[in-house]
Amino acid sequence: MTEELKNVLAEFDQLSFHEFIEKYQPYDLAEMVTNLNYEDQIAFFETAPQDLGAEIIEFLEPELQYRIMDHLADDSTITLLNDMSSDKVVDLLLAIHPHQAKILMEFLPEDYREKIKTLMTYEANTAGSLATVDYIGARKSWTIDFTLQHIRKVGHDAELVSYIYVIDTHGKLVGVVSLKDIILQKPTTTLEEIIKEDVISVSVEMHQEEVADILTKYDLVAIPVLTKDHRMIGIITVDDLIDVIHEEATEDIQKLGGSQPLVEPYFKNSVWSVFRKRIGWLLILFVAEAYTGNVLRHYEDTLEEVIALAFFVPLLLGTGGNTGTQTVTTLVRAMAVGEVQFKDFFRVMRKEITTGVFLGLAMGIVTLIRAQILGVGFDIGTVVAITAIFIVIWASFVAAILPLILHKLKVDPAVVSGPFITTFVDGTGLIIYFTLARVMLNL
Repeated sequence: MTEELKNVLAEFDQLSFHEFIEKYQPYDLAEMVTNLNYEDQIAFFETAPQDLGAEIIEFLEPELQYRIMDHLADDSTITLLNDMSSDKVVDLLLAIHPHQAKILMEFLPEDYREKIKTLMTYEANTAGSLATVDYIGARKSWTIDFTLQHIRKVGHDAELVSYIYVIDTHGKLVGVVSLKDIILQKPTTTLEEIIKEDVISVSVEMHQEEVADILTKYDLVAIPVLTKDHRMIGIITVDDLIDVIHEEATEDIQKLGGSQPLVEPYFKNSVWSVFRKRIGWLLILFVAEAYTGNVLRHYEDTLEEVIALAFFVPLLLGTGGNTGTQTVTTLVRAMAVGEVQFKDFFRVMRKEITTGVFLGLAMGIVTLIRAQILGVGFDIGTVVAITAIFIVIWASFVAAILPLILHKLKVDPAVVSGPFITTFVDGTGLIIYFTLARVMLNL
């Protein structure tokens, strides 16, 4: 597709160009533009309809967005910048050099520029940083007829026209009216008569993950963002929060692996960046794992008497680690989506220990069969099987309580739980194993 686009641009045929771009969505065109050389990228935006160009450029990285705008004619840059969603404009201005941002700021109308500057003051990953000012506002005294005229006038610039937000003279949110309700009313009806005042909203400081959770719970397509004094600064739409949900899930998965999450996409991170994200936890876990060696040294006389016990060390440690990882992964995700809280501590513990008992019994039977296949003797097989039961139950218990405790202490359980549980269960599992062996085999 990219090669075809290059050929169309090389022909300088407006008709062929428009026929080509009509076949694709803005996202697909953005992917093609990314793979073009610098001259063709500029040519593309000089040729594309300006409203479509604004949609396409939103999918590009901020550095590329600025490079394109910086080399287009001022009129084209002004149109692109003002047609972009305000939240995308904020992302662009925060990502580039302040001097570059200042240049682009001059292309914005003064009132719009002040709104953008306000959005830029909110911390990253908060509701304020995600908000867009491209919504339709109205006054409660307006009639349906006047409101529809207003929608026709400003609706093409709005991110969303499904809801009309009613604002007072101080910028405070009074209520919301759906477009459906407006269409179904008589022209002379005022918004005050049909307004819904009990509006679900979020504060500017709320973390983006909480915002996504609220939007999901109430099945909304957008949610207003308010300051402490109830002034409305904008809305967050569901498409932006889908990106947030994706980012948060990716971050949790990377943390569960014992690594700091990557800020940029995988291939945009240098080897050095990936190294720095991983080395810290690897060193910590390396030191922590050293105590496993100390446990083995402490029980070396037991191993010398019954060397067959060594055959099952990797099996038992792997089983404990796998059990703990299964449990902690389930709980961390349940906590992330609000299904489990610290108040559920004893319910979680009871559920996971019960599950651990059943899992332990199943693994114990399989372990006993494995021991018999290896021909190590029924007495050693029994020791290994009982150890497997205890280790699975122990791993389930540790993995059940650790995420909840860490969350209560304001420590992200995702980045600590998985690696720590594996390391902890390794050492304690060996102690359980050799203690049972000494008792049951009279060593």
